[in-house]
Amino acid sequence: MAPTKTSPRKRSFRKPRNPAASANAWTQRTSHGVRILQVNALNKLPWLVHGFSTRPGGVSALDGEKVLNLGFTEWDTRENVLENRHCFQSVLGATDITFVPLKQFHSDVVHVFETPPAELCRGDASATNQPGLLLGVQTADCVPILLVDPKKRAVAAVHTGWRGTLQRIAMKAIGRMHMQFGTRPADLLAVLGPAIGGCCYEVGTDVAAAFLTQFPNAAEWFDELRTGDEPNPLQWLSMMPPGHQPPPKSVHLDLRKANRAQLLDAGLREKNIFVSDLCTACRRDLFFSHRKEGAAAGRLLSVIGIRPS
Repeated sequence: MAPTKTSPRKRSFRKPRNPAASANAWTQRTSHGVRILQVNALNKLPWLVHGFSTRPGGVSALDGEKVLNLGFTEWDTRENVLENRHCFQSVLGATDITFVPLKQFHSDVVHVFETPPAELCRGDASATNQPGLLLGVQTADCVPILLVDPKKRAVAAVHTGWRGTLQRIAMKAIGRMHMQFGTRPADLLAVLGPAIGGCCYEVGTDVAAAFLTQFPNAAEWFDELRTGDEPNPLQWLSMMPPGHQPPPKSVHLDLRKANRAQLLDAGLREKNIFVSDLCTACRRDLFFSHRKEGAAAGRLLSVIGIRPS
């Protein structure tokens, strides 16, 4: 009997096996066409304000629709962005809190704020234990991470793409919270917001190799090779000449899985990590995606802060 021909395995990413990642951990707030995503566990803290923005609503015009663009881009006006930000804070009930953005550049720089800075600070994470400050990070595919210490009443916002993930920026933010506020990682709540999923996030094999030199479990964060029906992900790394197939030009990286693993390594409890399974590239009806839209993409905001007394 002739051998049965098998088809290449389909690429798939399993969701984290913890109830914190389930859809019922999340809720949404809608007002005047603007939709905000929140996590129920954080909503139980009355002194805390947090939220993840989405695309619909706002006053900016993109492809014939009104969108909530919250970042300064070439295609939008500053007046529109400021009005969108005011609307976003209004839906959150946070118009009395000072928004503190960052000038992000895919770094591992973490700032601690006690008062609003006099000028925009360069960095990709910020933390505070002071009421009245709304920390925020902008994304259009990268992973936004919000951290809350309910015992010390301290918070942080982290922006992490593949460079920030490689530099362990989330872990460094936790380290700063420990040094500044006495935070214990086991007490922290962490939320990983909407971001590009492993289904859509292609990176070069040089990026995969860089991760494998830094993290012993990095192979778990990459899916099967785009070209292959090879049985093992990243099999090309162990292939030796002569006669092996050339390596693929790209692989798929699950950034949220990578950052969740780093949070666990930092000492967070599995039940305290909440992960959105929404892909910004797949759900362009809800989000902006730089990978899909390029320079025409807007910016999402993920914010967290302590309400004034």
